[in-house]
Amino acid sequence: MRLLSPHALALCCTALCAAWLLPSPAPAEPGVVDEQSLQPIGNIALGAPDFEMPVTSPALPLVDPGDDSPEAAMLRRLEHEGIAGGFDGIIYENRDGDHSRLPMGMFPRLPHLQFSKELSKKKADVGLGGRIILPAIVVGNSSTAIVNGPAPRSQTRLAMTTSHLSAQAFLTYVSNHLYVYPEHRDHDDADLFPVNWPYTLTTQGSSRSDKPFLRALFFALAAMPADTREALRENRLVAPTLQMILRRSLKGIYSREHYMSGSAHPVVFDKGQLAPERMVSLASSLKPDEIPPIVALNVVEESFQPEAGLADMSELLFNTPAAIGRIWRGPEYTKRMVVSAETTKDPNGRDLQFTWVLLQGDPARVRITPQGPGNARAEITIDWHDPFIAGRGKKRITNRVDIGVFAYNGAQDSAPSFISVAFPGHQLREYEARGQTGKRLANVDYDAEARDVYYDPLLFWSAPWSDRMVYAPDGAVASIWRVDADGTTILRDPDHLEDGSPVGYDLTEQKKKRLLSMKAVSAD
Repeated sequence: MRLLSPHALALCCTALCAAWLLPSPAPAEPGVVDEQSLQPIGNIALGAPDFEMPVTSPALPLVDPGDDSPEAAMLRRLEHEGIAGGFDGIIYENRDGDHSRLPMGMFPRLPHLQFSKELSKKKADVGLGGRIILPAIVVGNSSTAIVNGPAPRSQTRLAMTTSHLSAQAFLTYVSNHLYVYPEHRDHDDADLFPVNWPYTLTTQGSSRSDKPFLRALFFALAAMPADTREALRENRLVAPTLQMILRRSLKGIYSREHYMSGSAHPVVFDKGQLAPERMVSLASSLKPDEIPPIVALNVVEESFQPEAGLADMSELLFNTPAAIGRIWRGPEYTKRMVVSAETTKDPNGRDLQFTWVLLQGDPARVRITPQGPGNARAEITIDWHDPFIAGRGKKRITNRVDIGVFAYNGAQDSAPSFISVAFPGHQLREYEARGQTGKRLANVDYDAEARDVYYDPLLFWSAPWSDRMVYAPDGAVASIWRVDADGTTILRDPDHLEDGSPVGYDLTEQKKKRLLSMKAVSAD
């Protein structure tokens, strides 16, 4: 899997800026995206540099006159006082064929994006957002999921498990675009997401569970002072700041300590957590010289490998500046990373102080040691995690550790950037003590299919055997006793039988499965 470095992703953003300068055909009608006006942004997305925002009448009310909620009353007062910036430069994008579209009357002055007939025929207006980047502030939704094929999943998990889509998600984040998707069976009895990230908002439930979040986000955007929102737009910080506002304003998050905890940063949000009136209050109070940055992360050292485990698959899911994803495949009990946030820049040149927080995982198995001025880097060591129960409210089984990194500029805390590690919880592993320190793998059952245990076939695999490790006095692996339906095979190491004959492994896909098999190979 090819990873994009933070530098490469920054170049994508540079390409985006360059795309706006290229000549293009005659523009479409205001508020409409057409195919002729689109230009490539690298190989990640398409830009519409000549897109023209539609003009809505200032005589229209900012919010539905029949909305008697506290947040609506606050927004009307802020508009009357000349504080609220309204919806200038903002557009709503629905990507599910009106299945879960916000009513036009909810925010009468908010324009709705339209697609040309040619693009609609090509389904360019359906599914995951971010393929088309506009020179505008965009909040959108797609109340859809992938329900057929070999790997059903939510739109969010699709983006997380597809290399170019994780890069595209980052591009939307730094292009002032934010999309909302339902989790649709990815977060019911079990949390199936391999990472946590700030690039999208994922809502608990299926169809139309996204609507309350869209409503809350548009209330926050409309409440922002115009100069603050313009500073956010110029610095590409609209989406990160919306994430901060929503998380800082959740019910139960009433202090900085609460904000620096897993309670404020779940991988999926429930509508019962929303407090739109608090979002309006916080958004309206933001000043241009206080807006927080994006925390830019970079891996300096790590023990996660580009090839690991019996299938030699990469443990590096993706590297993006605001989210790093890793998959534990090797036999180790402990892995280590050194991660830096030193390239993070405050938009107003303020000094930054960083906080590294374990948001999800066993505190006894995760050690975070901040280093350097402002705690701008940290050494992270993580021990193996069996599946564990996590979450607030309804508890769910998960196989993921999340670490959040926050920047404080003296006025505001940033949205978190994330480091996530996904474990192969479908494997049954047993570790044993190794001398006086550490642990080593003793047994592992790879046969998830026989146990009818779910695993993501885009990331993991099942094999019809279990292995028992036998160690020599010096601690090296002396042999592996592999047990399957046909009996026991003794290996010298994963790649050789006891007599030294080489073996290899094949991955095959069958319906919703990915299966690993062992085969004899010729010795060269």
